Amino acid sequence: MLKDHPEIEVLEICKNGDDASNAIQRHLPDLIFLDVQMPGMDGFGVLESLKELQKFPHVIFITAYDRYAVRAFEFHAFDYLLKPFDKKRFDDALARAKTELLQKSSESYNHDLLTLLNEMKNPVQSLDRMVINNRVVKTDEIDWIEAQGKYSLIHEGPEAHLVREGLTDFEAQLDSRKFLRIHKSTIVNVDRIERLHPLFHGDCQIILRDGTVLTVSRRYRAKLNERLGKPL
Repeated sequence: MLKDHPEIEVLEICKNGDDASNAIQRHLPDLIFLDVQMPGMDGFGVLESLKELQKFPHVIFITAYDRYAVRAFEFHAFDYLLKPFDKKRFDDALARAKTELLQKSSESYNHDLLTLLNEMKNPVQSLDRMVINNRVVKTDEIDWIEAQGKYSLIHEGPEAHLVREGLTDFEAQLDSRKFLRIHKSTIVNVDRIERLHPLFHGDCQIILRDGTVLTVSRRYRAKLNERLGKPL
């Protein structure tokens, strides 16, 4: 499938996880197609072995139907190919990878990949309640969450609570069917969305029921589109 892409140089094809880990460290490629299930070390073991690299290669995961893995890839905006896949799906994934390689900083990508890896190693159940400043709050009552450096500001109706927990921690704990990341600094309760307002350059705004206006970055727009079941 890569033969129609002359700008891509295939450095090596590996038959197992150990060979893949060694080859990636030897070649330092820009992009890898990584099978989740392989003889010996699996795909996540390969990533674990690369944690000391200063720059991770961009990863397109390949998997048979694994509900948890697919949910994690979608939740963290990583692309994957679900076996069996056709050439169109392959080309679409490759096109997105090329775009992200040009646009996304290696520091940001490394952080996102390590977050995914940590979730796959330590899966947690989504919470329906959490303690916020010594008060028990149903997660359904949360409207949206914004990053405040290493802290997060939780918006619950007219109240806002600053907590000592990063946005990535909430991503891993909240039900991804109800809460969606729409920006690197914003998670929203999808049930609170009332209207959409497209902007230029692929971004858009969403208006919540209480009138709050939030920006959806281009990176997360496709996922919001899927969740709402309509094009933006």
